[in-house]
Amino acid sequence: MSKAGCPQARLRTEALRFAMIGAIGFLVDAAVLTGLVSGLDRGLYEARAVSFSLAVSVTWYLNRRFTFIDRISADRTREYARYVAVQIVGALINLGIYALVASGFPALAAYPVIPLAAGSAVAMLFNFLASRRFAFIAPSVQSIPCASQPSSSRTSSPASSLPRS
Repeated sequence: MSKAGCPQARLRTEALRFAMIGAIGFLVDAAVLTGLVSGLDRGLYEARAVSFSLAVSVTWYLNRRFTFIDRISADRTREYARYVAVQIVGALINLGIYALVASGFPALAAYPVIPLAAGSAVAMLFNFLASRRFAFIAPSVQSIPCASQPSSSRTSSPASSLPRS
């Protein structure tokens, strides 16, 4: 694989893992939301605040362990704070769409998972790009070579890779 292909492969892998972890976060969010609205008779927005908070914590942990493992910071508190900040902006996008769908289609208020899915889908792209850019930003990411590159090309410059006569 060429050096140019490595960042693309890493981006694809991170995006896939982020989406899978996002699906887990969605299930946490949806289960808590549904339980609070249907089981405990909480309001749609109060329940959403609780379900969102739990989902953010779960996804931070999982993304840290599996998606952005080569970007994690030694300072977990700051990393978590950056992640939460990114997710709050994403949540505003998500919540705006959730509210539009829930209020625009009153029959869907009985099925809060449908507006939740609409908001989650739109916010996911923002969340991935912003998490990658602002939350998981350990400086070591630039120095990690692609595993599929031959070791001689990992440390050599393009000029030293040229055939010698």
